[in-house]
Amino acid sequence: MPKFRYVAMDSKGSEVEGMIDADNETRALTAIKEKGLFPTSVTDMSGGRGGARKPAARGGTPSRTAPGKSPARGGGGMQKEIRLPGFLGKMMQGKVASKQIMLFTRQLATLADAGMPLLKSLHVLQRQEKTPQFRTALQGMAESVEGGSTFAESLAQYPGVFTPFYVNMVRAGEASGALQTILTRLAEFMEKSQKIRSKVKGAMVYPMVVMVMAGVILLVLMIFVIPKFKEIFDDLLQGKSLPLLTQMVIGASEFLMNQWYIGLGLIAVIVFVFKAFSRSSVGQQSLDRLKLKIPVFGSLLRKTAIGNFSRTLGTLLTGGVPILQALNIVREVTNNAVLSQAVATVHDSVKEGETIVVPLEASGVFPSMVVSMIQVGEETGALPEMLMKIAETYDDEVDTAVEALTSVIEPIMIILLALIVGTIVIAMFLPLVSIIGNL
Repeated sequence: MPKFRYVAMDSKGSEVEGMIDADNETRALTAIKEKGLFPTSVTDMSGGRGGARKPAARGGTPSRTAPGKSPARGGGGMQKEIRLPGFLGKMMQGKVASKQIMLFTRQLATLADAGMPLLKSLHVLQRQEKTPQFRTALQGMAESVEGGSTFAESLAQYPGVFTPFYVNMVRAGEASGALQTILTRLAEFMEKSQKIRSKVKGAMVYPMVVMVMAGVILLVLMIFVIPKFKEIFDDLLQGKSLPLLTQMVIGASEFLMNQWYIGLGLIAVIVFVFKAFSRSSVGQQSLDRLKLKIPVFGSLLRKTAIGNFSRTLGTLLTGGVPILQALNIVREVTNNAVLSQAVATVHDSVKEGETIVVPLEASGVFPSMVVSMIQVGEETGALPEMLMKIAETYDDEVDTAVEALTSVIEPIMIILLALIVGTIVIAMFLPLVSIIGNL
């Protein structure tokens, strides 16, 4: 019979190690739990197949051992491990990165699924937290729960960490007695959202790098190269006029070298005016509507926004949050003012007893296919499921759009850089052609 080495926590939160005989990993986990322990890692000492998954953590991925290294706790077998590093990272101005919250939620869901009480789970995560600020927050949450408050109430004490969406999902889970399921669903939701954000940000990295490099090259040419050419032209042409393109490039170089502060001040004014405009309600509406219409990028942003809307609303409704409250939460967490206004209109429509389809269609943000699917879901009573299907569909479309965007941006950036450098090169060679002709 296979032997398994396990690491677990007892009811006091102390780490316990031991060996157990079992037919397979599932029975080993069951036997460990029957001892009143909460397993955090299990290693198959027989070296058999199937190295292990996180116990009862739906949506989790198997832990992996680095190539060429033996498993962490013992012999030749594969190891199953649940890592509980707490929130990870540091808090900035009372806020925590979404990735850190995602990790915390997955850890809490794993412990809850393994049978560990909520209060004990919070104490375990607090002890392993490295950041003093958040360790204090976890301690406060644990004390609040121990004092009789609900978990949602303890989360609501830290609005800089947990969004209204998160708090209301937990509240709905506690009210329905399915907190463990809600935590798992929250973790899966945040993992999918993080994956989409990472892909979109990754698509933006390449053009930003190329633009920065183009700017550096342009500055070097303007400050160091163009003045040398100007001295050569002055010596050889002896006062003769230069081609218009050459005069423009030399003029831009002299302005950059001698009146740079004017350009810097102008940029500062433009940035200030732009920020002031973007903070106004009219500015937010205008800029967010413009973002959705930008060639190439606009389609990607629209698909991402619709996917996030569908996933957030679908997750809230599936978790048992009332639709009016769910729409308010979606409106608060939406980053696009146009979409937020559309959600507010939908909220007012539902409040008056009407459907959500008409205001969604009137917003001009949602494609007809999405509106039709939502209408079918509303009429059949399967709106949450239909919203999740829309989110899955748009996740795939975002993946495709990111790949297409990456392939399109590369030649565009190369052409743009070639035009900038080529224009300067041509401007400098035009006078040389005239000089050679005279010789």
